Amino acid sequence: MRQLMAQAQKMQEQLAAAQQELATRTFEGSAGGGMVVATVTGGQELVEVIIAPEVVDPDDVEMLQDLVVAAVRQAMESASAAASEQLGGLTGDLGLGGLLG
Repeated sequence: MRQLMAQAQKMQEQLAAAQQELATRTFEGSAGGGMVVATVTGGQELVEVIIAPEVVDPDDVEMLQDLVVAAVRQAMESASAAASEQLGGLTGDLGLGGLLG
C-alpha cells in the first residue's frame, strides 16, 4: 500500500510538472489564408490576435468575426491536442484520459 501511495505521489508530481510546462507553450491558429492569426497558451488562454488590415471591411464585419472565431478555434484545438498527447502518457495507465479533455 505504501508503494502504491508513493507511485501515486510521483505520478501527481509528474502530471503537475507536465501541466506547468504545457502552460508555457504557445499554439497558433490561422484563418483566411493567414489573414487572421490567434495565439493561445497550453493553458487555453488567448494571448494574441493579429488581423491583417486588408481583411477589415466595414461592410462585411461578419466575415471578420468568422475568421477570428476560426483562428481561435484552431489554436485551441492545437493546444488541446498537445495536452492530450503530453498528459495522456502520464494518465493512460490509469484510464483517466477522458478527464483531461
